Parts: sequence; structure tokens; C-alpha cells
Amino acid sequence: MNHSDHVQTIAQQASAAASSPIAASWRRCMTQHGLSPEEMRTPIRLSDAEFSVAKERSGALLEEASSELDRLFSTVGKAGCCLLLTDGQGVALDRRGAAGDDKDFRGIGLWSGTLWSEASVGTNGIGTAIADERAVIIHRDQHFLTRNTGLSCATAPIRDHKGRITAAIDISTCRDDAGDMAMMILSQAVRDAAARIEANLFHRAYSGARILLVPAEGKSAPALLAIDRDDLVLGATRAARLRLNIDDRRIEAGIAAADLLGEEAGGGCSDLPDAERAALRRVLSRAGGNVSQAAEMLGISRATLYRKMRRLSLN
Repeated sequence: MNHSDHVQTIAQQASAAASSPIAASWRRCMTQHGLSPEEMRTPIRLSDAEFSVAKERSGALLEEASSELDRLFSTVGKAGCCLLLTDGQGVALDRRGAAGDDKDFRGIGLWSGTLWSEASVGTNGIGTAIADERAVIIHRDQHFLTRNTGLSCATAPIRDHKGRITAAIDISTCRDDAGDMAMMILSQAVRDAAARIEANLFHRAYSGARILLVPAEGKSAPALLAIDRDDLVLGATRAARLRLNIDDRRIEAGIAAADLLGEEAGGGCSDLPDAERAALRRVLSRAGGNVSQAAEMLGISRATLYRKMRRLSLN
């Protein structure tokens, strides 16, 4: 059975799609995107104007990822690998590759300005990592299109400061000797690079805040909290959100880091008024903004609490 027949047979089996991420991706390619494995399509290439807009939209990402791309390529570049950074739609924004390999990679479409979504070229590292929102390895004949079965890819998605998929980083190789072990090593390398880029983006988004590392065993993604001077949480990476069971709604409502971490707040206030303001804000956040409830928790009258709030500019 050739590759095209195999893909179509497996993709049509609901049980296979339910149990295998690759089969599920193949099924999406056929049913949602209307693709056929034997199509000789290459990735869509953006016009110069479209590519300029995509790069401008991802300016912060490109700045924060550049050094990580250089670091990663210095490790894998001599092994015949191409490195791509894409945006959240799969548009290749930046790349690294050895000059001797450029002709081959450009012919495949592993080049800046190309679109590696599943809708564009079927199951592939970048498109499938973005669609599944997880790191993937797509090894040779796991690609949907027959023309891409000489390619092996290891890709990790990158999340922004609010935990949303904003990019992907990919290592691809055409080498025949890229076995399972080699791909697992490359996969760990891209996941580590993605984690560092996520941390860079988070620090950039909350440059004026105090950043706390949340203990999260076994997690490669950074579990970080951004804290203001009164110990209230300003933001959290996805790993921290999952670890602490928080979302945008809870963050916007006001929640103290000390409550989340089971610790006493410390180090955030330089004098007594600041300390008092921080303490009141934490109590108000615990009371969900209900002044009467906060006053009861503090053992004071509501009028007294209002006076304190006015004095400390908390109204």
C-alpha cells in the first residue's frame, strides 16, 4: 500500500483518529481542509507586503526570539537542520540554515514568508503543533502530503504572556539517518528554546513588575507570576495558570500572590503606608471587592475602612 492509500485508509477510521494524534491530523486534512495526499502543493508564499505586515505584527516575538534561534542553530546547524520561527498562523518569520543546505530547504518551502499551517500543507510539525497546541514530532511518512515524506520535524508552540499560542519554533531535517532517538533529542531542544522565548515574552510584557517562579515539578514551560508592589497578581504564564488554577477573570478581579502560594507577602513595600495599602488590597481581593465583607474580616466598621481607603487612595 502506497503512502496516499495508507493515509486515506487510516484517516477514514474514526477509531484511529480518536486514538492517534497523527491520524486525527490526517482526518482534519481530508475533512476540514479538503486535501489529498498526492497533491504536489508547496506552502503558500506571502507577498512582500503581506510578509512585512506579519513581521511588524510579531516584532516583539522576533526581538525576544532572535538570540534563542542563534543559540539553537549553533547546536544543530551543522547536522543538516533548518530552523524556523513562525507566528501563530504558521507563517515563517525567521529562519536559520547552513548555506550549503539552503537550496534543498528552499525547494521544500522551509523559507521565510511561507505558510506551514495544516490547511496549507497538511500534517506537518508547525501546523500540527499549532492546531494541537502541544509539541510534536512529525517523522517522514507521518506527513500528510506524499511530497513531504522525506522530511522529519520537531516543533514546539510558543505562548504569549496570557498563555495564548502566538508562535512556533521548528527544527526540520531531510537526512535519512534522522531516527527516533535523534528526533527526540531535537524535540527536547525546541521545547527548551520555546520555554526560554515564553519567559522572555513574559518579562517583556511585565517589565515593571516583580516576577515570581512558581514551583511546578516536571514542567518544561516556565511557571511565572507577575506581581505588583502590593502583592497582587498582574499576569501568569499558562504553566502557572494550570498549576494555580487561575484565569484572566480571577486575575482581573484581583488576587494576592500570597493567597495563591500559601505564603506571607514580603519585600514589596518600603514604608508603613505602602504596607498598609498592600494589606488592604489583599483583604479586598479576598472579599471580591465587597467592602462590608472586607471590613468584617478586618474587625472594623465599614466607615472606618472607607476612611482608610480614602487616605491610602484606594477608592
